[in-house]
Amino acid sequence: MRLATLRTDSQRADGQRTDGNGTTAALALGGDRYLPLPAADAGALLAVDGWRALVQEAVAADAAAPQSAVVEVPQSGLAPLLPAAGKVICCGLNYGDHIQEMGRELPAYPTLFAKYADTLTGPADTIEVQGSERVDWEAELAVVVGAELFRADEEEARRGIAGFTVANDVSMRDWQNRTLQWFQGKAFDATTPLGPVMLTADEAEDDFEVRGYVNGELVQRGNTATLVFGPARLLSYISQFTVLRPGDLVLTGTPGGVGMGMVPPRFLQDGDVITTEIDGIGRLENLIRINTKE
Repeated sequence: MRLATLRTDSQRADGQRTDGNGTTAALALGGDRYLPLPAADAGALLAVDGWRALVQEAVAADAAAPQSAVVEVPQSGLAPLLPAAGKVICCGLNYGDHIQEMGRELPAYPTLFAKYADTLTGPADTIEVQGSERVDWEAELAVVVGAELFRADEEEARRGIAGFTVANDVSMRDWQNRTLQWFQGKAFDATTPLGPVMLTADEAEDDFEVRGYVNGELVQRGNTATLVFGPARLLSYISQFTVLRPGDLVLTGTPGGVGMGMVPPRFLQDGDVITTEIDGIGRLENLIRINTKE
């Protein structure tokens, strides 16, 4: 099952007018076809007890009146999957090759930082950055929480995973490196593309291949089998100090190949396009616009 959040604002990211306000959860049917579901977004749907039954009811209703509710929505009409995520928690330095390129040793504990939901943007949205000259890419697998988790063991955390999606932790390295704390370089508004869909955990493979491109050039490629802290272990660890709830989001880290790790370092330029892809889930494609004036 693949869930998405459709953008039904009066002005879509591609400039095309649509009717209605806000966003709506939807079941992805393949291609650009979606079946709207009775929730404001995918995260709100996951917070409803028996959300799978709601999806099944919508499918059954559509089967009784074929195609009556199905809508055609291009990727530019998709909102960030979890536009109102209560918690967005990220793990840095979690792939062995990325740790090595950054000159670090394998960590004993996850390196964690937080974002706000304001940082999230759609899978085809233009990313506008103001005030940074060192904008970098970080292709990532993201985990969507589907159950309340507090002091959960690893098995309970695994059962609490609703599904997986694609993210890019676009990072402003000059801001990130101003202090020992990364937050300010990771939390620019509307700079973390997310989506296009959530693949439910019951249909997911054990491991995912994560790829990142800049202007069509493959710059990152990694498999989540090499994560130091896998999804269930991450959720279990995080739940030891803060409760995780349905619709919360955990980014699992990026493989090697980020611009800051290149020799010489390479950063995004105004007009570049970053593509983030995970087989079985989908791809993000985002134009980068950079204004270096703070």
